[in-house]
Amino acid sequence: MDRTAQLTARSTPYEIAYDPPDLPPATQASTASLHVRAARVLAANWTGRSTVPSRRLYPHQWSWDSAFIAIGLRHVSPLRAQTELETLLAAQWADGRVPHIVFNPSVPLDAYFPSPDFWRSATAGRAAGAPRTVQTSGIVQPPVHALAAWLVHRADPGLSRARGFLTRVYPRLAAWHRYLLHRRDLGGGGLACVVHPWEQGMDNSPCWDAPLARITPAPARSFRRADLDHGAPEDRPTDLDYGRYVRLAADYRERGYRDRAGGKPGDGAGGEPGAGLRGDRGAGAGEGHGAGAGGGPGGGGEFAVEDPAFNALLIASEQALARIAEELGVAGSARRARAARLTAALVERLWDPAAGMFLCRDLHGDGLVPERGVSGLVPLLLPGLPRDVAAALVRTLRGPHFSLGDRTRLVPSYDLLGGAFDPHRYWRGPAWFNTNWLLERGLRTHGETAAADALRAAVLELADATDFAEYTDPYTGAACGATGFSWTAALALDLCHERPAPHDRQRLDKSTQKGVSPSGGDTFDRSDKGGDRG
Repeated sequence: MDRTAQLTARSTPYEIAYDPPDLPPATQASTASLHVRAARVLAANWTGRSTVPSRRLYPHQWSWDSAFIAIGLRHVSPLRAQTELETLLAAQWADGRVPHIVFNPSVPLDAYFPSPDFWRSATAGRAAGAPRTVQTSGIVQPPVHALAAWLVHRADPGLSRARGFLTRVYPRLAAWHRYLLHRRDLGGGGLACVVHPWEQGMDNSPCWDAPLARITPAPARSFRRADLDHGAPEDRPTDLDYGRYVRLAADYRERGYRDRAGGKPGDGAGGEPGAGLRGDRGAGAGEGHGAGAGGGPGGGGEFAVEDPAFNALLIASEQALARIAEELGVAGSARRARAARLTAALVERLWDPAAGMFLCRDLHGDGLVPERGVSGLVPLLLPGLPRDVAAALVRTLRGPHFSLGDRTRLVPSYDLLGGAFDPHRYWRGPAWFNTNWLLERGLRTHGETAAADALRAAVLELADATDFAEYTDPYTGAACGATGFSWTAALALDLCHERPAPHDRQRLDKSTQKGVSPSGGDTFDRSDKGGDRG
């Protein structure tokens, strides 16, 4: 029996749709106000085609932010949620990558760094197919988008079908996954690799300290940090961190955003990202055949890391893409099989039994990075994990390193016992609402209902108490970073939203329209009653 078959045989039985229980009546009354105020945050941050994470600190469109925002926005306006994702995907490059920032041309250049004139996407990214009519960054962020698209569709299937929402986004999402599976398998083991800390989304996590130590920082005089105009320096990455981020991004830009040695930037993606509905045939072409097969990185620069959260979200989105394919009348079996193979590769390459969690793999270093970050817990959201792995992750969540339900109510971003722990500095300890939302779903998926209920309650309470803060002190719950933060408001909306009545779920799940997939089977499958409520 091969490794994939072994893992599948031992996987957990929780293949049910995610549908949290209704909140108790008293809690429903208290969350009514939360719902209104969260919706106001999203309205205030709406630009007409997309939502900024924060008006002052992050004044453009961010990739994974928009995915999380759409998940919450669907409860307020499914139309705006669809538009959020469509706007992001319209900036996709021809090689399939979805850039981590789409710049708003009306925002002054000095409002955010790195600005469009640093990335030079239209010129430096020309060979990789960067769009000519919109300015973007040249790196990516975690692939939450297919998952978000599926949930947005389920919020109002009638509107989605009438607008052709899934028909239009599916080819772009398929191209995005092909890019990651083919162009970013730098280690040759089947997993996608990040080539910059910003790509993984947890910018200054201590998990990056060792890989970043090899990078010569750009001189401090060569850039100006706009983030310090709006955020406390003690809450933000250090100048040394930023110097290394700038150096990595500049080197990537000077290579024409090329990902693999021996290939032209942009090849292997199959042309224009929206060119036709391809279905499963050829999806993920080149999967597991990175140029560095045999263990070494096949391309990229000095930073090349396989990250557990990035790949877990790719797996969850591959499962969602299977559901989208079936909704469109295309077989999803190949995508489900691919998700199973990716799960096997994730366990094979990144699971550390001694740590009781997944660790990052540094392709230029000595293998697994011995730092415990929240990224290593996020794979709990996958229903197909082996039982022993899922059980160990739950133990680690509750144990001394993260102390969920004991010393902390929200899961910190880094090991409480780690030497680099800092309760206020960005991803070096504070608790973030998006990772806690993912872990709430993971706990529920694996039958840990009481723990999931407690985490859900903590997310709602602290989102409310902190005015939808960007992140919080994991011990005190005090707000850190920006307030009125969009994904915090959006994910609180998602968790306080009532599930539909049984007859509504039945109506959505048993639609007589051709190509509608049945309910059940995936962690994130929800059947929410929709309607554009502005």
